[in-house]
Amino acid sequence: MKKYWEASYRFGLIGGIFSVLAFLVFHWMGLDPTNLSMLFGYVMIPVFVFLGIRFFKKYVNQDWLSFAEGMTIGFLIYTLFAFITAMGIWIILSFNSTLFAELKEKKLGILESNKDMIVSKLGQESFGTTMAKVQEMVPWDIALNDFIWKMIPGLFFTIIISIILRRTNN
Repeated sequence: MKKYWEASYRFGLIGGIFSVLAFLVFHWMGLDPTNLSMLFGYVMIPVFVFLGIRFFKKYVNQDWLSFAEGMTIGFLIYTLFAFITAMGIWIILSFNSTLFAELKEKKLGILESNKDMIVSKLGQESFGTTMAKVQEMVPWDIALNDFIWKMIPGLFFTIIISIILRRTNN
């Protein structure tokens, strides 16, 4: 397991740091950093997973890669990427209550502007529950949401990249 960790941690670490920096840059540009951070993750996760698996295959494993090894390396990369991003977002929002309040207000505004559609499709009770949950939202909720939405595409991209890069003796 040590060789997998040593080959992958830097890719997850660098990707996570880039993602946190992107969150800050999007905020400073006046854009919604939560949505753009997720979009940034959809673009960057496959890049870092590909680079990490390729690095492992070429420099650690003598140009050989099984599907299981690709999945292991990819899992370590996208999990670390998602974890660092979530922790960074949580820290930023915990210390910058103004930013958190802005994000919460934007989410409440979007929910309110879509009220008629939500009520017609899901009912008033569902809308009320959702509104109450958003009003009770804390910084950790945004960070956890970002973590989850980095893990899901991370798994998807890792499967595809592991299949493409695998090379066995068969």
